Amino acid sequence: MAVPNPASYTPYFSYRRGRLHCEQVALEAVAREVGTPVYVYSRAAIESAWRRFDRAFRSVPHTVCYSVKACSNLAVLRLLADLGSGFDIVSGGELERLLHIGVAGDRIVFSGVGKTREELRAALRAGLKLINIESVEELEMLAEEASRLGRRVPAAVRVNPDVAAGAHPHISTGRRLHKFGVDWTEAIAVYRRGHQLRVVDWQGVSVHLGSQILALRPFRQAVTRLCRLIECLQREQVQVRYVDFGGGLGVRYLAERPPSLQAYARLLASAVGRFGGHLLLEPGRSIVGPAGVLLTRLVVRKRNGGRLFYVVDAGMNDFLRPALYGAVHPITPAALAHQRRLVRADIVGPVCESGDVFLHRWPLPEGLPGELLVVWGTGAYGFVLSSNYNSRPRPAEVLVEGKRFRVIRQRESFADLVRNEIL
Repeated sequence: MAVPNPASYTPYFSYRRGRLHCEQVALEAVAREVGTPVYVYSRAAIESAWRRFDRAFRSVPHTVCYSVKACSNLAVLRLLADLGSGFDIVSGGELERLLHIGVAGDRIVFSGVGKTREELRAALRAGLKLINIESVEELEMLAEEASRLGRRVPAAVRVNPDVAAGAHPHISTGRRLHKFGVDWTEAIAVYRRGHQLRVVDWQGVSVHLGSQILALRPFRQAVTRLCRLIECLQREQVQVRYVDFGGGLGVRYLAERPPSLQAYARLLASAVGRFGGHLLLEPGRSIVGPAGVLLTRLVVRKRNGGRLFYVVDAGMNDFLRPALYGAVHPITPAALAHQRRLVRADIVGPVCESGDVFLHRWPLPEGLPGELLVVWGTGAYGFVLSSNYNSRPRPAEVLVEGKRFRVIRQRESFADLVRNEIL
């Protein structure tokens, strides 16, 4: 029974003198000062991941548009904006976050299956780079709002290529049975309707298959169908300035073996190069996922029915992926414990739900109440999925920068929980 060591494949986290560090900061120091649960992100890891992604596509004109939904903290967004990143959004709230930190509209692409009139108006006023249409009804609504504002709108159709991809059904978005996009066989009709609406300025085509994709085959299938569609669009006199291929490239959490970034880039770049377009990429998880961890303390050990339970102070309201997707995120002590015997424990949270489980029968050194534990790979879809279920305040967020760290979101208080309620 071996204890997994995710630090072995994450260079920005390492054990020094038996204590886990993020960059040059001991995580125990963060927990003492800020408390637990707390999300901790490595600035160097985020910057390095974004730059690697950008370099991989240097052979073709491209823009890396970070997917805001993965981690939308303002400090993280500012960091990426300073690197020169574009951004992919799926709501008016995400647009407001970017405008709040001074990101220009022409660096933003707006996707999403349920855009409201209010969101479309805000997008038009902000002058976004591209709005990805996901239905003919949305196209009509966008045209009405653009006419009222006297604007022409740069647009693309998000095509649903009917390709199976994604590590879980809830994060697969490119099948015909999913709500996303326009069926690829019906896309030409939407483009033709757009030609009739004088305010619509077709700029290209968009596709997104899902998330945590661990093989190149789905991307290859989608590229084949997308190339056929682009050839049809050119015959229809549709300008294909942008080819938006979304995101979805998977990361390693435990034993996954995602495709290399270089192989992924070669596949997409060769396809786009045939048409001379500008490639838009929307990575989220692959930029911030491995860059974050969640710190939590062991509250109590107990046995029920012969099973050992470790109850920690983080719950499914703090980190939902294990309960929502059955996602496996390794958990290790923040301090090495070579002398302790190994046990297998169900690591569970305090929320009043049987589904509040992080891991079943997970191997780790026998722990003591108060011990600091680390949940790995929580930089993406961590805090953004948190809630106040069971009236639990949401955790703090911390950014490590070399030898220092700073709080980039204060821990919520009881006053925050009831701030918007009226007796």
